[in-house]
Amino acid sequence: MQEEQQPEAAADPMSYSDAPEDGPKETSSVSQNISDADAFKILLEMKMKKRQKKPNLPSTVTELDTEDGSKVYVVGTAHFSDSSKKDVVKTIQEVQPDVVVVELCQYRVSMLKMDEKTLLKEAKEINLEKLQQAIKQNGVMSGLMQMLLLKVSAHITEQLGMAPGGEFREAFKEASKVPFCKFHLGDRPIPVTFKRAIAALSFWQKVKLAWGLCFLSDPISKDDVEKCKQKDLLEQMMAEMIGEFPDLHRTIVSERDIYLTYMLKQAAKQIELPRASETEPRKYIPAVVVGVVGMGHVPGIEKNWNSDLNIQEIMSVPPPSASSKIFKFVMKATVFGLMGYGCYRIGQRTVRFILSMPAAQSYLQKLTEIRSQH
Repeated sequence: MQEEQQPEAAADPMSYSDAPEDGPKETSSVSQNISDADAFKILLEMKMKKRQKKPNLPSTVTELDTEDGSKVYVVGTAHFSDSSKKDVVKTIQEVQPDVVVVELCQYRVSMLKMDEKTLLKEAKEINLEKLQQAIKQNGVMSGLMQMLLLKVSAHITEQLGMAPGGEFREAFKEASKVPFCKFHLGDRPIPVTFKRAIAALSFWQKVKLAWGLCFLSDPISKDDVEKCKQKDLLEQMMAEMIGEFPDLHRTIVSERDIYLTYMLKQAAKQIELPRASETEPRKYIPAVVVGVVGMGHVPGIEKNWNSDLNIQEIMSVPPPSASSKIFKFVMKATVFGLMGYGCYRIGQRTVRFILSMPAAQSYLQKLTEIRSQH
């Protein structure tokens, strides 16, 4: 997905403003004859003039370079922080990037166009319909895991009164203001992450993790809110919960570090300048990229930056293990068992209620008398 402004939008400043009001207005011969390539060059020059040679960047920004001279500015953010929103806006305004990459995938892109109030409501509401949708999209195990992790996010949302992902929405808005700036989704698809996470755990690890997520209710203090400006509270809580599961940390954090690094490097490839004709040789210039990721991913991105990365392995979903099949069977049996028990209890109470009614007792008495006569 990308947001680009059309070159033709720059034609207005080129038209003459001193044309006479009376009689037919003549369009400037300059604006009539300007080509798309020339318009592109004009806008590009304006963008380059606005781009700061020595940008004044927030302390949360890490600067990385590629072999061909492209620059990548990685903004480490906290998903529940107003400070992070300001850092993202300032960075994009300072460097006027060619590409903005955010830590989102196509399954979470809807949050970019939703307002804060709607997102706050959505984050707090975890209902049966959402659970069914998650299971349908990702399978039983991954769907349940996704809902449990959403519960963690909803817990923080409720405590802080702030919807997550504000920095991504700010990045989306600011990118649309920069000429020819593309907007890329840089995170691994969430179904792949959850399926690989589930496959990495043993049966008892799944039970233990699910239990911990289900009963998460620790309050978040004002000190935690302040710390949230310096550290990603969501990722910190997740790190504490998955700390005893190294394989889970690998799939949810380390593998995504690799994927995010790969996507940032892809976005940082040199960009081609427009040509007046097909015969003109191609010219390329280094790109400027802004990456917006949770600060917990920044060390991993730095670590992997100079490595040759292959994401095929971390995009594959392993077949379910024996423990996964057992856990899936137990979960299904538990759900159906609870439903059956519920129906039994409701039916039992209904029968007792009907039998206690005077009309029913009178009818049963008549049946007893008829049987005794025969």
